[in-house]
Amino acid sequence: AIDGWLRDGLEQAIDTVVPEVALRSRLKPFVEDELPAIAANTRGVIAHPAAAAQLAPAGSEPVTLAIGPEGGFSDYELRLFDGAGFTSASLGSRVLRVETALPVLVANLFPACR
Repeated sequence: AIDGWLRDGLEQAIDTVVPEVALRSRLKPFVEDELPAIAANTRGVIAHPAAAAQLAPAGSEPVTLAIGPEGGFSDYELRLFDGAGFTSASLGSRVLRVETALPVLVANLFPACR
């Protein structure tokens, strides 16, 4: 199903670069064992509604995004990502659904695409 959504998104955006999407059922093994290789040489950003910092544009820098449940990540989960070198960023005071948060994140990271 996700492949179809990615294709639909590429068609809508008139783009040809398919993003890498990782879905895992267990967070800790993923963050500790797989994420370091996935996020190597990128800016790691975890979207969290309670984060103090606002999201800064990425420029040409590659970015690895972590988007969690609508209520945000737990303190334990935030510590896991912090240990992996990710920084928390807020998209504002409103809690966004995942399907809304992703385009908001991309638009804020890459404002030249607007």
